[in-house]
Amino acid sequence: MKTYLALALVALVAVLGIPAAAHADEKGSPVFESFFPFCIDTHDSQKRNLEQQALMLKELGYDGVGHLWLDNVPERLATLDAQGLKLFQITTTINMDPKAAEPYDPRLLDVMRSLKGRNVEFLLIMNKLKSSDESADPRAVEIVTKLAGIAQENGLTLLLYPHTGDWIEKIEDAVRVAKKVNRPNVGVMFNLCHWLRAGKGENLKPLLEQAMPYLRAVSINGADTAAEVLAGSGNWIQPLGSGTFDMLGLLKTLRELGYRGPIGLQCYGLGGDARDHLSRSVEAWRKLSARLAAE
Repeated sequence: MKTYLALALVALVAVLGIPAAAHADEKGSPVFESFFPFCIDTHDSQKRNLEQQALMLKELGYDGVGHLWLDNVPERLATLDAQGLKLFQITTTINMDPKAAEPYDPRLLDVMRSLKGRNVEFLLIMNKLKSSDESADPRAVEIVTKLAGIAQENGLTLLLYPHTGDWIEKIEDAVRVAKKVNRPNVGVMFNLCHWLRAGKGENLKPLLEQAMPYLRAVSINGADTAAEVLAGSGNWIQPLGSGTFDMLGLLKTLRELGYRGPIGLQCYGLGGDARDHLSRSVEAWRKLSARLAAE
């Protein structure tokens, strides 16, 4: 009966257009805070402008979006505000090469100040050095600590973003640096696709347990298992609901560990009309949320 009611909830949500995060757990409160996509415009065959993107996200029932790089931030914010949606994150890079003239885009500080009080998370992709090289930790701590001060003044959060092939490549790297920075507004993000490749899909629960004191965001997407991805026979980024990876198992683990924060949807590299894969993914998210609430 409980499963039947949960599935009936999925149908009702689809008809009424209830936001993606509005699914209750067995105690009657949302399992996760919100659900939003990012990297939605990099491969969209329709080349939607930011206004069109915001309207599409509203129609599909997403809670907002993540923004890639520092271009057009005011326009992104205005178009989201017009639809009652939230700007969850902005992704930027940190150049860890000691010879670099500047470690980050000179526009970064002004962008941060322009978002005062918006509670936006800045995802830091830290690159240009050998992956996981701990000898660079002092430089990272210096850079992140400086940015954290500006972020705190403006009600913002910095998240260390593990990215395959970069200096912070694994969730363990992000946790190590966040621990050394030791600022309340510096955390980490767990990214399923990069854990499948860089982390080889190993030690999921222990890694998440270690990350929990710093875990502020999680990204998911449809994917095959790490073994398939690493063998070249699997795909590491697909629309949600596709692939052989046990997505429900990941969500159960997050719930068990007490994570209730936002869930981001990784869309990088998904071609065709973005509306097609975003529609599939939000429908899959609602079904997963209902199943999670039913178990």
